[in-house]
Amino acid sequence: MADARTALVLSAGGLYCAYQAGAYRAVAEHAPPDIVTGASAGALNGWPIAGGCSPEQLIERWLDPATSDLLRLLPRPGPANGYFDVSLLREQTERIVTEFQPRIPFGLTLVEIPRFRTVFFRHPHITARHLEATCAIPLFMPSVRIDGVRYIDGGVIDKLPLQGAVEMGATTIIAVDALPSSDLWWLRLGTAFARRLRRKRELPPDVRLITISPSEPLGDTNSAVFWKRDNIERWIDLGYRDAARVLRQVQERPGVSVPAAG
Repeated sequence: MADARTALVLSAGGLYCAYQAGAYRAVAEHAPPDIVTGASAGALNGWPIAGGCSPEQLIERWLDPATSDLLRLLPRPGPANGYFDVSLLREQTERIVTEFQPRIPFGLTLVEIPRFRTVFFRHPHITARHLEATCAIPLFMPSVRIDGVRYIDGGVIDKLPLQGAVEMGATTIIAVDALPSSDLWWLRLGTAFARRLRRKRELPPDVRLITISPSEPLGDTNSAVFWKRDNIERWIDLGYRDAARVLRQVQERPGVSVPAAG
């Protein structure tokens, strides 16, 4: 099909999203994307990918604690201002926007508050503030005001923005889900909350879905929040192996679609 378009959709997941950097290396080898969408830390991966960042460059960014360790506890944390210093995240999003500009269509999800409504934004209507907002985890970080409206982490309701990819014209979706399921209590609670708010929408029957997710547990809460090189290296390697295996299976059985998790 002349109008066939492949979208790479990247889930929320905190530091677990290092897994996506490894998966992207396999995706770039087998099926380079025409569209990229993301939520939360997945959007921080998606912006440079859409801007031409190579898999090696993305992996290097995750291996560098200066660019991937974005969460630092405040000296006096509390509900009013959150528990983490957002200055590192703000510096990183501004740097990403300076270094990269999307060359292919890119979109991300935010959650508008207090309405708790998912809003999908597309480049060129995305700024460093949008990238910051999509990582503004409720209670842990303050919301971000953009054009008079406050937003928080897009992954709160829609951890994997598949519909955004459909709206942008995707005919095949490769979804890299760093949070398919978990024993983490806060993730189970968040997933249940999101399901109550989100309207379930089926993908069109002519859109092919391929989901890549971890074949083994990634770790505990501390692993998802605090950078550790051994974890990052393991997740990158696992992401590459999982993605390469799934994409090989898809090439061998081209008519098969893999349902999304969660």
